[in-house]
Amino acid sequence: MTTIGSATPLLRAVLAPLTDLGRADAVARRITEAIALGLVADGDQLPSENDLADQLGVANGTVREALALLREADLIETRRGRNGGSFVRTPAEGSEHLRVDRLRETATVDLRDLGDEELAVFGTAARLAAERAPADLGPRLTRLVHELRDAAGPAEQCRADARFHIELAVAAQSVRLTQLAVRLQAELGPLLWLPAPYGPDQKRFAEQHREILVAVLAGDAAAARAAAETHAVACVHHLVRGHLELADDG
Repeated sequence: MTTIGSATPLLRAVLAPLTDLGRADAVARRITEAIALGLVADGDQLPSENDLADQLGVANGTVREALALLREADLIETRRGRNGGSFVRTPAEGSEHLRVDRLRETATVDLRDLGDEELAVFGTAARLAAERAPADLGPRLTRLVHELRDAAGPAEQCRADARFHIELAVAAQSVRLTQLAVRLQAELGPLLWLPAPYGPDQKRFAEQHREILVAVLAGDAAAARAAAETHAVACVHHLVRGHLELADDG
């Protein structure tokens, strides 16, 4: 069992200090996004209220209220006693049918709007990453390309895909881009990586990630942006096709 307090740089980026007045719903949203993206696992223990407050730059009372919201949503449980604390409860695989229903009910125009935002954010992140990427980016992104290629099911596919997108935004060294990437992946990922026959072509998407990686590591900002935009377009096209097929079947 691990804790959010022992976070990787990627998770620390997700839980960066809040800039929206430290509202409880903003704290809850940050932790929910980390859970939805698979950055924390079922059973992981959250840090203490004091530690979370320090990490997020908010008051203890705000964290306490946020944890209550998460308990109401069944995303954490709080245990008493010597080994007590707040522990993550990831949604069960049985929730897949709810995500299929959500894709069916999301309007085409809304999916395209999400795709437009992803096009702008991911394309810009890839361009800036090619210009600013740290020396150790290659091994990290290569591992994520392999993880997506070899992922065994929707949950693993979603986690590997989301981590690649967010890691690229982190490499762009832009806090705002990273926050946008996190929010977009938390919204798009669960709709994209559905069980067969609704999920995208896993190998094709992994290959698109590899093409982005090659351009970024070569320092070719224009090629990195073009490859990222091609991938973003493929994502939204798949979502729209899936929505239309589900609507016809419904």
